[in-house]
Amino acid sequence: MTANALSVRSPAPAPAPPTHYGSRRALLLLERNVRLYLRHRVLFVSGVAEPLLFLLSIGIGLSGLVGDIRVGGEAVPYAAFVAPALLAASSMNGAMIDSIFNVFFKLRINHSYDAVLATPLDTGDVALGELSWAVTRGVFYAATFLVIMAALGDTESWLVVFCLLSAMLLSASFAAVGMAATTFMRSWQDFDLVALFFIPLFLFSGTFYPVGAYPTWLATVVRLTPLYQGVQINRALSLGQLHPSLLLNVAYLVVVALLGYRIAGRRLSKLLLP
Repeated sequence: MTANALSVRSPAPAPAPPTHYGSRRALLLLERNVRLYLRHRVLFVSGVAEPLLFLLSIGIGLSGLVGDIRVGGEAVPYAAFVAPALLAASSMNGAMIDSIFNVFFKLRINHSYDAVLATPLDTGDVALGELSWAVTRGVFYAATFLVIMAALGDTESWLVVFCLLSAMLLSASFAAVGMAATTFMRSWQDFDLVALFFIPLFLFSGTFYPVGAYPTWLATVVRLTPLYQGVQINRALSLGQLHPSLLLNVAYLVVVALLGYRIAGRRLSKLLLP
């Protein structure tokens, strides 16, 4: 035998896991989540109680103290100014609950996805299915908030109904980013970083007062955040003040959703596939 025949070749490096984008099979995972949560309806109570308490406290208390706010040259009641922003925050919260806490539990604690991948579903279906459920929950919260807004008279235009489309886009953006970030988490302590990120995001995204009240540097940072984009879209629709710059807000959220989903799909492939 020749020396070449006896030589041991070093194994070729493993190729990077392919990116899976999902298929119709993802609907099966969405259906599973719907069936599961229908048996635990109480988990959705916060999505109804939270907006009601927020809007009541603002309409009864703060609105009388603050008075009107000028938006686009028009004076609007403070409650009508804040309500669309809280609608955006509600969409964010609904999507983040599932894309972070739910996905982390399934990925790191009970390893549900190992069983899912034993079926014809692949990692792309997992990512798409979980993203679809997170968006569904976010839109449910937004729809509930929207009904309460209308009942309390905190809307100024019929265009507010299109906030459901905005909620869908905003939920998709946060769900995709949340899922991507969750794939890098290793323990429950990492959730402290989630709170550290989202509490300032909720407070300083133009939710309770105009961004023009901030220092210039802070206003610039706020305008680059994803929640600010949803707040701007919802406020414009609720007040009936449409303008071309809203297309930039929409494009921002679309790009964030696509990038987050791509990263989430690649990370799930790396973590779950042998």
